Amino acid sequence: MNSSARAFWLRSPGHGELRDVTLAEPGEGEVLVRALYSGVSRGTETLVFRGGVPESQHAVMRAPFQEGEFPGPVKYGYLSVGVVEQGPDGLIGRTVFCLYPHQTRYVVPVSAVTVVPESVPPARAVLAGTVETAVNALWDAAPLVGDRIAVIGGGMVGCSVTALLARFPGLRLQLVDADPARARTAEALGVDFAAPEDALGDCDLVVHASATEQGLTRALELLAPEGTVLDLSWYGDRRIALPLGEAFHSRRLTVRSSQVGTVSPAARAGRTYADRLALALDLLADPALDALITGESAFEELPELLPKLASGEIPALCHRVRYGDNG
Repeated sequence: MNSSARAFWLRSPGHGELRDVTLAEPGEGEVLVRALYSGVSRGTETLVFRGGVPESQHAVMRAPFQEGEFPGPVKYGYLSVGVVEQGPDGLIGRTVFCLYPHQTRYVVPVSAVTVVPESVPPARAVLAGTVETAVNALWDAAPLVGDRIAVIGGGMVGCSVTALLARFPGLRLQLVDADPARARTAEALGVDFAAPEDALGDCDLVVHASATEQGLTRALELLAPEGTVLDLSWYGDRRIALPLGEAFHSRRLTVRSSQVGTVSPAARAGRTYADRLALALDLLADPALDALITGESAFEELPELLPKLASGEIPALCHRVRYGDNG
């Protein structure tokens, strides 16, 4: 066994580096995974990269296999796909998804990996964590056939929700974003696109994922009476002002939160985190979801890549990281 690996660490806000790692021999109930791909979830990971995680949220924002602490040094990430090189016979050689940071090889408990279905290319499977968030959101939202729905915010989470809603029958569905370039993503997903000022109103449901005060305000404006805004945005330590004194009460509007940390209570009884992730992976058999992957770089490029993603120099939904065979 090659007991060495390399990992990406945030040394301090705005400065990343690759570090050598020595791996322990996998024990009983553990697997050694060689990474094939990982994904940079631009919204969350650039927030971490900039040092923008508020102190009150340090515990909530921890990734499952994070090392170090915010604001740094910290090893952070949660979208890894690899091949099992050591472990139980039934897993050796299988492609798996794991909520692990950017690292060439790693040892984790068997329970931490989920086998990627043969119908899903490993390169697309990096989206599993975000599609899982979308599954949980739609369990929370419980859309009905024929609903009028807008998704505001064409980032990774908003586009994942849109991709799943595109399969529902009879919906009037729009992806709404201030960036006209997101129209191409909407087209690839087979849904209508609108700028915020042109979005169709009278919505039964608006899913908000723009992480802006303007987006959430617009979401309320687009609702039909007794409609619901489901908010998936992460605002960090920012305070958001909303017009709750206008027609909010007379129109009996609802604003509710959704977060992937808990399995939605609206899910069928007994659904577990593992069930939810397995469902997300099954849904990734749809090639339309490739539209959410907007770039690819080699693992060795991560220290130079993250500043460009954080500054917006490289616009991205999910940026895929490719690993060589010499990890």
